Amino acid sequence: MNIQQNKIDDLNLELTLTISKEDYSDLRTKKLKDHRKNAEIKGFRKGMVPMGLIEKMYGQSALVDAVNDVISTALNNFISENGIKPVGEPLPSEDQQSTEWVNGNEFTFKFDIASNPEVSFEVSKDDEIVYYNITVTDEAKKEMKANILKQYGSLEDGDAAKEDDFIIADFEQGETKVEGTYVALRSVAEAVKPSFVGLKAGDSIEVDVNKAFENETDRASLLKVSKEDLATLDPVYKMTVQTVKTFKDAPMTEETFNKVFGEGVVKSEEEFDAKVEERLKAEYASESDFRFTKDAKAYLLDKAALQVPEKFLKRWIYVINEGKFTMEDIEKEWDLFIADYKWQMVRSYILEKFDVKVEEADILASAKGFAAYQFAMYGMNNVPDEQLEAFAKNILSQEEQSRRIYDQVETQKAVDAVRSVVTLKKKKISVEKFRELK
Repeated sequence: MNIQQNKIDDLNLELTLTISKEDYSDLRTKKLKDHRKNAEIKGFRKGMVPMGLIEKMYGQSALVDAVNDVISTALNNFISENGIKPVGEPLPSEDQQSTEWVNGNEFTFKFDIASNPEVSFEVSKDDEIVYYNITVTDEAKKEMKANILKQYGSLEDGDAAKEDDFIIADFEQGETKVEGTYVALRSVAEAVKPSFVGLKAGDSIEVDVNKAFENETDRASLLKVSKEDLATLDPVYKMTVQTVKTFKDAPMTEETFNKVFGEGVVKSEEEFDAKVEERLKAEYASESDFRFTKDAKAYLLDKAALQVPEKFLKRWIYVINEGKFTMEDIEKEWDLFIADYKWQMVRSYILEKFDVKVEEADILASAKGFAAYQFAMYGMNNVPDEQLEAFAKNILSQEEQSRRIYDQVETQKAVDAVRSVVTLKKKKISVEKFRELK
């Protein structure tokens, strides 16, 4: 076999493989013998089919398979012997001529091979990355306290309906009557809402449901009909209020303290306020850390200044996905993809440089954190650890979720390693200004 290489640039080369009969003949013969050994053809005992018939039936495919095996071995050996870190796999060159598969012929194939760049850079205290400290204000503490009390509040009977209230009403039209329908005033169209505000139990008004409830799904649910039936209905109904329901904030009592923070943790409004501040600081710290991770990634990518064989990479993605994406689809997502592709190389370099390992306990802890966040979204802030762990293990049993969490842990460990070395350029900032950052 003859292998010639043409170096296009530092990351791309073209290999030309010339394969002679001697390179593939023995392998082709072996493949034909394997076919003969396993062939079951009527009139012949297994393994006793004449080679002439085997040649006629399988000769072409044996030739193709043998040559492809020779190519695969040659490419793998070349990559290994030359210490190439390949991008994907070698691709047939775009100007590769079609092959005439004739036993005994010499075959020539051209392949494009691309390699990833070497990652090498240093980080030290001379490197400065901004870290934002978000200022905790009295206004923010007051807002969080109000939100907590609202979250743990209850729906009670009210007097005149306000914009955030609910009403329970009957809708009548001739002999048709829909009783006990819940109406959230916040879901009523703005143009109609003023006629709902101020309603009391016993009040009746005429309502055009098409104008008042613009969402078809909500309107169908309110009238207890299918969406398909809506078009056949006269939209004007008489609405009679049965009850006004208003949301009352949770009172500052021991029962509320226990619901919010756990049994016996908080015993007074002063301690409640201190916990609110503590929670707010933790929330801001989390946001600051998230922002630091984003800024650190950008800083490190800029410092690494990686050049990758983008043209080859786009073609490889297109080829391996076998028509799932067009080149236009790939171009649309390219900026995000290539940034992530480069970050994976930088991250691997950092983890190796600082000898950072990702342990199973790290993955489980991250999954538990995600589980706690999901519970908190539903107002459940004091979930027992064993329940969190069970939920976390369920998350990790899902391949996509597990891969996402592992990726996050690797990123966080890499950023933490860098954070321990570089200089943090700390800046105080208001939460409003912080959330305006791009």
